[in-house]
Amino acid sequence: MLFALPFLTLFFIFVVIPVFTAVVISFTRYSILNPPEFVGLQNYLRLFLKDEIFINALKFTLLFAVISAPLSMLACLIVAWMINDFPPIMRAVLTFVFYAPSLSGGAVVIWQLIFSGDSYGFANNALAKLGIITEPVQWLSDTKYMFGILLAVTLWGSLGTGFLSYVAAFRGIDVSLYEAAAVDGVKNRIQELWYITVPALRPQMLFSALISITGSFSVGAVSSALFGNPSPNYGAHTVVLHMEDYANVRYELGMACAMATGLFLLTGAANRLSGKFISRIGK
Repeated sequence: MLFALPFLTLFFIFVVIPVFTAVVISFTRYSILNPPEFVGLQNYLRLFLKDEIFINALKFTLLFAVISAPLSMLACLIVAWMINDFPPIMRAVLTFVFYAPSLSGGAVVIWQLIFSGDSYGFANNALAKLGIITEPVQWLSDTKYMFGILLAVTLWGSLGTGFLSYVAAFRGIDVSLYEAAAVDGVKNRIQELWYITVPALRPQMLFSALISITGSFSVGAVSSALFGNPSPNYGAHTVVLHMEDYANVRYELGMACAMATGLFLLTGAANRLSGKFISRIGK
């Protein structure tokens, strides 16, 4: 218990206290310049009944999380599985290549160049040369392209800590399990993956799910970098960006904390559901 005391102390100071404070402030009208005034559920009612932009941001965030979190988890697992059989040096190089995008936050600039709305953008230039388009497509300002672009860029940078945990875990699986499975009738690598590998990786899958789901619900920085904040016609507006608007522009901290509390509860519920689903895989 004594060894865990420093961690528990830091966890209490930097997690429990901020979360509790945000929940309390969510029931107040608080704008920094004035002391908090208790308003009960008024902030939550205002969000869901009067703030149409928040409802659109919530729908966008939920849809994005439902699609991007499973795809991110699946990408981490499949890529780690594919590079596992390479020789050590090649495996290390490939691990770095796939992991590098998660380290380079400023690499979003590359995607801005790719999807630039003029004829010099890589996507527009390539499509024009192929004769597919006759005038530049406004990739970053047309709402019908925003979701797909944000999803692609997010997945591109999603092979982070969860991916590394899979890479390490693959090296720890006992080879004799595969030999025994072959004797019991497992005939190909897909069956090996489902019946041997995946059950052995459940702890890493739970960890990867936590990271993927939390990242999907908290998406905001990439959207802001690509499309601006707010994005044109709020086409890529997320709950986090709306929360930042209330906190940093309008200084309505009670409203911002109400959104943060709701997002915290949504993320917790999603992680719990994913945990139940992962516990059934391979059975």
